[in-house]
Amino acid sequence: MATAAPTLPTPASLRGAAQAAAARGEPLVVMTTLKGCVYCELVRNNYLAPMRRDGELVAVQIDVQDRQSNLQGFAGDTTTPADQARAWKARFTPTVMFFGPDGQELAERLVGVAVPDFYGEYLNARLAEARAKLKKN
Repeated sequence: MATAAPTLPTPASLRGAAQAAAARGEPLVVMTTLKGCVYCELVRNNYLAPMRRDGELVAVQIDVQDRQSNLQGFAGDTTTPADQARAWKARFTPTVMFFGPDGQELAERLVGVAVPDFYGEYLNARLAEARAKLKKN
């Protein structure tokens, strides 16, 4: 029996997701995604979804082409995933961002997949930076 590929939830509220993550002492990890993006699949299936499943991080995804769904932003405003990605200037998929409870970015973004062999190291370094900044706040 085949198991379903790991996936990431799409949040209804970035504010709610970030506050829930912060309550666990974690940053909210947000990945922008696009249907058919092989690098998005790589990051989601090999890094973010397994780490989320194992309780190592709190991660969600937003589709940069989704202009239909409502998404509550960090300030409580209503937008769409596509408009939110544009507001973040997240032009490439995947872009992985690390947010605190008030929507502040806590670490440098991971944009694209330059060197797949080292992606896990880059991800862990950004997570460590984001966690350290979260503890200071």
